Amino acid sequence: MPVAVEYVRRMRGGAQAHLLRCEDDQYHIVKFQNNPQGVRILANELLGSRLAARIGLPVPAAAVVEVSEYFVKHTEELNIQLARSRTVCKPGPSFGSRYPGHPAAVVVYDFLPEEQLRAVQNISAFAGMLAFDKWTCNTNGRQAVFFRAPGRAAGAAPHQIAAPSQSAYRALMIDQGFCFNAADWGFPDAPLRGIYIRERVYETVTSLESFEPWLGRIEQNVTEAMLEEAAGETPSEWYNFESDSLYRMLEFFTGEGRGCVIFYTTRKSARNPFPRWT
Repeated sequence: MPVAVEYVRRMRGGAQAHLLRCEDDQYHIVKFQNNPQGVRILANELLGSRLAARIGLPVPAAAVVEVSEYFVKHTEELNIQLARSRTVCKPGPSFGSRYPGHPAAVVVYDFLPEEQLRAVQNISAFAGMLAFDKWTCNTNGRQAVFFRAPGRAAGAAPHQIAAPSQSAYRALMIDQGFCFNAADWGFPDAPLRGIYIRERVYETVTSLESFEPWLGRIEQNVTEAMLEEAAGETPSEWYNFESDSLYRMLEFFTGEGRGCVIFYTTRKSARNPFPRWT
């Protein structure tokens, strides 16, 4: 379990995450148990990240990060800002989403201009992520960031980081906290949920086949044993020790309906995100 040792900065977003360096020199965007969106968000983040990674989607590496009481007590910035007050972040096991490199070398963008967005190297992963979001009932719009990994100059020492290359950006799918219908842990039909706000990323979608190989991987790669392993990694504090609720929710993925994704209602909605699907 990574242990937080250095504070970097506060992050944007409703969960009020903080960027921390851990003792293994990896940087994680950390969400705490007393975040404003609720403790189950942490369980959703870990489970959703494990499922998405299992089917080969570009999500940040996820971890349970230990944040000690001493570290919180001696880091004034570690607080949750409420409407009229603030409270300290709760120490203990917290959710960590790994930052894609050293923050001084890798810049992460929430938005790209149209031409750069079209040239994103792994843009087809947005279709796969939509399949995932429909399957897991993500009740939030799809969140993604973009980055270019830094290279290393020829002959440079391992610790010397060169400027980012001029290669195309890559997308990283973040924020799985509203999967499984957020804190409600159910699976209602919602045709327009889980869609990325910019439909440019779905230009390659022309039929149901455009969602392969993701649909096939959902069926083949997510097993009962894998789900049990992911559940076992999830700290019980993150679901208020209600293990029956957790396993009832996970039963959806091992039943006959597992992998059943509804795209046609999304396509026929007033906002059709697939203009090339004829």
